[in-house]
Amino acid sequence: MFPEAAPDMKPHLVVTSGAGMSAESGLKTFRDNDGLWENFRIEDVATPEAWRSDRALVLRFYNERRKALLQAQPNAGHKIIAEWEMVFRVSVITQNVDDLHERAGSSNVLHLHGELTKARSTADPDLVYPVEGWELKEGDRCEKGSQLRPHIVWFGEAVPLMAEAEEIVASADILVIVGTSLQVYPAAGLAWCAPGHARKFLIDPRPPVAQEFTVLECGASEGLLRLAGLLDRG
Repeated sequence: MFPEAAPDMKPHLVVTSGAGMSAESGLKTFRDNDGLWENFRIEDVATPEAWRSDRALVLRFYNERRKALLQAQPNAGHKIIAEWEMVFRVSVITQNVDDLHERAGSSNVLHLHGELTKARSTADPDLVYPVEGWELKEGDRCEKGSQLRPHIVWFGEAVPLMAEAEEIVASADILVIVGTSLQVYPAAGLAWCAPGHARKFLIDPRPPVAQEFTVLECGASEGLLRLAGLLDRG
């Protein structure tokens, strides 16, 4: 799609992606009419209190999501972002907990809200392990003997990588926001961390008012394809 550029000549392109990015791969978003929120209350599956009150339910919820992820494939939008590494220094900051960006070929991905394919110790948050297959079970323990929990940032928990994400966006030459409504904070605040010289693009089928952005009013893959053409023409 693009001629390859020398590494030291590549502008920094930062992509921030949200649930709409993965919806085209068949992964439901929490705001779909038939999405996961319809079957589970946030309080029951995605909070520290839920983990303390019904660990089995929380494990089952994320096991089902992990099973769906293993059946999903990266879509055209994921692949376009990965291809941009030929001509840009690409950083992906995603609110998604899936690994579709990585599976499409993106090599620099920061997961703000954790990773579904990993588990971490309840005694030491620095102990993080890959989940083999789709199932994390009661009795799966870390080397310190504590139960493993999903490596997910739950509602009510701090977002530990937020400062790093802000630094990445602050160094952007091009900022692309795709698949996110700019309504979920603190992640939505990243949109305003880009420097004044950066070119800013927002891809959304129902975009909010965002005068500082060039808006592509369409879905993720279609918008990224259109944007690829714009960037290719300079």
